[in-house]
Amino acid sequence: MPGEADDVAVLTGKTSAERFSEVVLPHLSDALALARWLTGNADDAEDVVQEACLKAYKGLATYAGGNARAWLLTIVRNASYAWLARNHPRRIVAVGDLADLDALAADADTDAGTPEAALIAKADAAALETAITLLPHPFREVLVLRDVNGLGYREIATMLHVPLGTVMSRLSRARALLAAQLGGSR
Repeated sequence: MPGEADDVAVLTGKTSAERFSEVVLPHLSDALALARWLTGNADDAEDVVQEACLKAYKGLATYAGGNARAWLLTIVRNASYAWLARNHPRRIVAVGDLADLDALAADADTDAGTPEAALIAKADAAALETAITLLPHPFREVLVLRDVNGLGYREIATMLHVPLGTVMSRLSRARALLAAQLGGSR
């Protein structure tokens, strides 16, 4: 019957929208932050996240549960690289925005209080952003996924399609390079 098929389509759409709200929407800020690190630009990151959200919505039927954040960040990562390949195939990509690091610094040190402390924190954030940007891409990617986005080693290995030991090795080298770039004082 024609009315029954329409009712099923509406129900399916509503169920998909509700599932999207539960699975994807809570992790949009993390998705945007990752896209900003990978594309190097907030506007480009918004385009990537929009594309990733469309892919996630279409792929909700195949989402089997588990870590929704890692699932979405994998989609964002793949969408970022596809977008970069289409739009900037030979460009050297500088990643990150000070806004991401400023937010992290503000959360970590809420009792700074004085203008001097705020200035020092901002300078530290700028130095950290520069140091992360200078890391070779494989190290930067693992560092951002682990230390900025808080993903586990296994989740990163699955996301990047590399062995667990490779993730651990890249993260260790990334942290050592950061320490060397920042003078070992961190």
